[in-house]
Amino acid sequence: MHLQLPLIKSDRLIIRMATMDDIPLIISYYTENRSFFTPFYPAWTRNFLTEEYWQLQVEVNSRGFMNGSSMRLCIFSRNNPNRIIGVINFSNFVRGVAQYCTVGYSLAESEQGKGYMQEAMEIAIIYVFQNLNFHRIMANYMPHNRRSGNLLRKLGFVVEGYARDYLMINGKWEDHILTSLINPGFKNK
Repeated sequence: MHLQLPLIKSDRLIIRMATMDDIPLIISYYTENRSFFTPFYPAWTRNFLTEEYWQLQVEVNSRGFMNGSSMRLCIFSRNNPNRIIGVINFSNFVRGVAQYCTVGYSLAESEQGKGYMQEAMEIAIIYVFQNLNFHRIMANYMPHNRRSGNLLRKLGFVVEGYARDYLMINGKWEDHILTSLINPGFKNK
């Protein structure tokens, strides 16, 4: 089976996997938003903002999609397709009797409050449910990250639990609220 790389569009957004040509845009995205993302991200490796690091990541991400283990997407505004405004990462693909994946996301500080992440997540979730046929998407957020909690609630994610010291974020173990969304149109193949 050959998977076609996703190209997901809405009225305002284009969502797709990164190519080698996007590396300067990726580095700009993380450089411009570094202080904004720091409280919500794992500590970045020393070479995170280098071209070499992202050349490897783009290759690994492409292989991950082709191997059916992940799908890492960049969000672009249709008004400015030469600037990344966000990312959505679907990872930890589990098939068999489970049929689930995990999603994480970020949006540029300058683009907050415009509804971009909700719009991007809505169309990305449709793609994951219809094209990749997952039964369940899980998303976890830190209790103090109210924006993320509100977004997930609007998208229909249901709180399932609370995990203490769940992920190391910015050098510190952080609790997370565990949520999921079930695919009502799941097709058992």
